[in-house]
Amino acid sequence: MWEEALVSGGKMGVIGALTMIGKLVNDVLSFVIFSVLDVLDLILCYVYKIIDFFIEAEWKPCYCSSPKEAITGSGKILVSEKGESKKIVCLTSTKLQLEEISDTLYTRPSLVAEVSKTTVKELKRRKISDTTTVISTTSINKSTVRSTFTVNNTIVEMLQEKIGAHKSHPTPRSTKSKYRLFAIDLLGFGKSPKPHDSLYTMKEHLDMIERSVLDEHKVKSFHIVAHSLGCILALALAVKYPNSVKSLTLLAPPYFPTPKGEQATQYMMRKVAPRRVWPLIAFGASLACWYEHVSRTICLLICKNHRIWEFLTKLITRNRIKTYLIKGFCCHTHNAAWHTLHNIICGTAGKIEGYLDTVQNQLNCSVNVFHGEDDELIPVECSANVKTKVPRAHVKVVKKKDHITIVVGRQEAFARELEEIWRNSKTS
Repeated sequence: MWEEALVSGGKMGVIGALTMIGKLVNDVLSFVIFSVLDVLDLILCYVYKIIDFFIEAEWKPCYCSSPKEAITGSGKILVSEKGESKKIVCLTSTKLQLEEISDTLYTRPSLVAEVSKTTVKELKRRKISDTTTVISTTSINKSTVRSTFTVNNTIVEMLQEKIGAHKSHPTPRSTKSKYRLFAIDLLGFGKSPKPHDSLYTMKEHLDMIERSVLDEHKVKSFHIVAHSLGCILALALAVKYPNSVKSLTLLAPPYFPTPKGEQATQYMMRKVAPRRVWPLIAFGASLACWYEHVSRTICLLICKNHRIWEFLTKLITRNRIKTYLIKGFCCHTHNAAWHTLHNIICGTAGKIEGYLDTVQNQLNCSVNVFHGEDDELIPVECSANVKTKVPRAHVKVVKKKDHITIVVGRQEAFARELEEIWRNSKTS
């Protein structure tokens, strides 16, 4: 008996030691690799500026230099710079509308940035101490100068051309049941339009869903099923149409309550993209969220050639693996992925709590949450957090499933679960 206890205790001690060593190795490798990526992204910034200049005869703006240039260069007008998000103006056929963009688009602290910032501050401090009179005069002059933005005819024409340019989608396929099913490719992904001048804000994503699905097919009431990033859009859609939603099903919802004193957008980015080399899915998310130019390079190599990767996948696996995963991960543009990740996942971090409050207090529909037990990108605690905000939500943790296999590999079982939810929603 005692021998068994000692053996068991010894095993636990070995496992604990190995876990600690593994964490230390992960931390060290992450620090080294992401420090290199910080430098690489800075170098690629200048490389792309030169390439863009020779190819398109202009210096294309990016967010690491000036968010004003990047935003106004897209045809949008920046009107505010306060708080966690900036306000921009979007012109429609009838009115000007305000939209929000996340500050994480252009504020992503890195080792290189912090060192540079510290160096610049020190140099400024020394310069100020040496030339107090000159600096004072300069500061007075600068205080009288204000940035202004005017809506000129070129911008108006460009935005008006964008209105109504989206193509209608074909009638959705139906199953043997009486449900009409709409599988939506988000704006900028899959077969959906990929406007190069879009900032892929929450409003633009919702507008696309409304035009291509709700209005196009005259949908008055509906069930919502969403996964990961889509859960945020699903909540926003449910809040906008509280009387139309019959059930709300969320898979791996990224809900991280923001601690007091933390900035919601930056906190969300650190949670979703923790700058760690392991697990691999977190490493991929970190590359996509933190490095504008590295992720642009990856898109040029992978996303722009998604048909080649799809062909190679079919060839190597002898067509045994479904290639819709390749399309899902690769069939998008850098502009779409970059802006959607920041403006939807990070930019709405401070709003999700309000969305969930509305679902709890104003929606009468059933709420169901599924989460993979082994999800390494969005931890199971996120679904528990949703349960805390919406007590009536039914949460199911699926054993031995992760962020992808929560659906892939168990499609038939998941379809049966959905039909049961939809059937029960009629009697509730």
